[in-house]
Amino acid sequence: MVAEDFINTKRPHWERLEQLLSKAQSARLAALTADELYELGRLYRQTTSDLAVARRDFPKHRVTEFLNGLVGRAHGAVYQNEATTWARLRDFVLVTYPQTWRKTLPFTIVAFLFFALPALIAFVVSYNDPSQAGLLFPGAEYIADQIRNQEEWWLDINNARGGNAALIASNNILVTIQAFAGGMLLGLLTIYAMVFNGLMLGVIAGLSAFYGFSSRLWGFIAAHASIELSVIFFAGGAGLQLAWAILHPGLLSRGAALRVAAQRAIVIMIGCVPLLLIAGTIEAFISPSNLPVWVKLAVSFGTGLALYSYLIGVGRQAPAEATETNPIG
Repeated sequence: MVAEDFINTKRPHWERLEQLLSKAQSARLAALTADELYELGRLYRQTTSDLAVARRDFPKHRVTEFLNGLVGRAHGAVYQNEATTWARLRDFVLVTYPQTWRKTLPFTIVAFLFFALPALIAFVVSYNDPSQAGLLFPGAEYIADQIRNQEEWWLDINNARGGNAALIASNNILVTIQAFAGGMLLGLLTIYAMVFNGLMLGVIAGLSAFYGFSSRLWGFIAAHASIELSVIFFAGGAGLQLAWAILHPGLLSRGAALRVAAQRAIVIMIGCVPLLLIAGTIEAFISPSNLPVWVKLAVSFGTGLALYSYLIGVGRQAPAEATETNPIG
């Protein structure tokens, strides 16, 4: 049996299971009648069997991912009282998030390239001819004046660190949401967010290098850069994944493909929240401080190493199906 025949034969059962799960979510299982409860159990067992077939015959096909998520949702509904909130949180941190991040890594890399390549171009242009920086980024002339005058604008953060931690985190959240939500606009807003922020950083870095301001600039940026930029790339990758599901759903319906992508994207975004808080705290308290640059670099290296060690290494021994369950019940 080819994947298309398998999908066409089984789709009505899967869609009915989704309907029952959506109804159950409104008021848990109490929303279902006795007949619907029986039907839910039957369809859950049948879909679990379909997942086993898909894993055996179509392990790399998107339908397997879809069924993985559907079975995870159904399992959560059928056995919802067996797992405590802390157990679900533990599974999310130790299994769901790192496994989901690894699955979405190709999209994260693409988002990184949409940021890094414009940043590199902007750096080269701004460094070689500062007068051309305005062609790449609006407001470059104002930035150039500040850098030329050796103005360390971030020193104001020292005057109100506590309030600025929240303000910085809020600003980072807006950029992250823009990169993520832009995926629903076929990825155009996501790409714009990546390119815009890449050009901004490239222009600032290029002008700083030209005017001999680099040591001061990177002395400020160094501490929080690894976490903050990583979160932006993760959100951009989540947005691009949504766009890919819309543009290239494969043999699944566009709605089903989007649900698979949305499950992963939402997991990624939930995990970005604590990372944004960490980045905002570092940027408010450590980055503008008078600590030696080597200390700030050590903070950046240490946090980056801890983050990617966790993402790459944790959850590899756990069963893959855990990555598609709802982490918050």
